[in-house]
Amino acid sequence: MILADKIINERKKLGWSQEELADQLDVSRQSVSKWESAQSTPDLNKILKMADLFGVSTDYLLKDEIEVVDTSEYKEDVASYKEDTRKVSLEEATRFLEVVKRTAPKVAFGVSLCIASPALLMFLLGFSEMGYIGENLAVAIGIVVLLVMVACAVFMFIMINQERKPFEFLETVKIDTAYGVDGMAKERKAEFESRRTMMVGFGVMCCILCSVPLIISALFSEKCGNESLVVFMVGVLLILVSTGVNLIINGSEYSTACDKLLQSGDYTLEGKKASKKIGKIGSIYWPVVVAAYLGASFVTGMWEYTWIIWPVMAVLFGAVAGIVKASMKE
Repeated sequence: MILADKIINERKKLGWSQEELADQLDVSRQSVSKWESAQSTPDLNKILKMADLFGVSTDYLLKDEIEVVDTSEYKEDVASYKEDTRKVSLEEATRFLEVVKRTAPKVAFGVSLCIASPALLMFLLGFSEMGYIGENLAVAIGIVVLLVMVACAVFMFIMINQERKPFEFLETVKIDTAYGVDGMAKERKAEFESRRTMMVGFGVMCCILCSVPLIISALFSEKCGNESLVVFMVGVLLILVSTGVNLIINGSEYSTACDKLLQSGDYTLEGKKASKKIGKIGSIYWPVVVAAYLGASFVTGMWEYTWIIWPVMAVLFGAVAGIVKASMKE
């Protein structure tokens, strides 16, 4: 049996049309038709891919004296491959990167709003300690502004999610990129790399320097006998952290999008499986954290101290995510 007949035979075993086989191989239907009529011969890369798709050896496809083999044991795996793999065209990949580039600053700003939302409350409490404003009024204004900032951030996240929703599959399923997608993604990532390095570097620096206000307050608050300095410095800390996180997200989002197309970094098949589990955990974890923060703050009235819940729980969540990823690798 010649190669042309074997291609026809194996294709029909899987119940595929010429067009469906062509889609799997990134070629035109006419190319498959020519192979099956022995008018042309597929190149080596296509033969290797067909061997993988059909669940046969390359020897079987290339050597005429090797006849039909039973491939029934591979049918389930091949059908699963076709069902679970999502094709990504060059046009779709380009559109995805454009959406990420446009929305990345909004994501960064929304996260910054959440982190910086207690900052005004801290400043107002500091002024309250100095006698410039009543404590109840300071708390009332601070909480209202905090809730407005968080609400604005949530609204932004909802709108951004709507824009990115068509591309959510990139984080969860195996993808098969069309010709040119990998090259384009690598090129775009390389072009953005210097900017990413600079923005992430400044962001990390801001996060490291956020401890300076606390050091200053520890040194001078006792000497001055004024606790307002401590509260002011907590506000400054929150602004520094929000600025640093903004830069890190802005610098990382585009490169992360390229990784999704390349299925590299955290977006390998194993990484995607881990992300699904982490996402489910996060959907429960963070609402509980918000409830704990608001509950502790309202019950104790110590808003100048309860903010510590956020960095502590963020570090714990990072540890949980690390444990999930490690368990998936084992």
